[in-house]
Amino acid sequence: MTETGPRKTWPPASAGGWDDDNEEPPVKALSPEEAAALKSALPMLSPWRVLGMQLVAGLLCAAVIRLWTASGVAMASALYGVAAVVLPNMLLARGMTKRVDSAVGAAAGFMGWEFLKIGASVAMLVLAPKVVPGLSWPALLVTLAVCIKVNWLALAWRGRKQY
Repeated sequence: MTETGPRKTWPPASAGGWDDDNEEPPVKALSPEEAAALKSALPMLSPWRVLGMQLVAGLLCAAVIRLWTASGVAMASALYGVAAVVLPNMLLARGMTKRVDSAVGAAAGFMGWEFLKIGASVAMLVLAPKVVPGLSWPALLVTLAVCIKVNWLALAWRGRKQY
């Protein structure tokens, strides 16, 4: 009951809408045992392993670029593309593996480290022409894209069941 009369819900319960008084909440709190079982069923993938996968994929891509173009500048550009992904991600991984006591602290820490990672990536890309003389943008960007796509492969690998 409210000050203006009976409480009305929209859409009306008779029309198949929500009836807050008669339905149980849509979210159920997990018991500690259920939470532990759920955590053990979801495989965790270390950010350091993902970084290693990015580094390996980037180095393979740089080797292919070197073989395909026979150019040391293209390979140096590709290696700089690897560094522009891996080094900032190392900052994020370092920040995210620190112990945090609260959810708010974890969220704020994630945002801070993510902004730092983005800033470092942008700075590295802006400085690329000065660091790599005769920079080959196609080689850098192809390698950068390959390294970034490793994140998707890591998620797909994490999602498969291991028996």
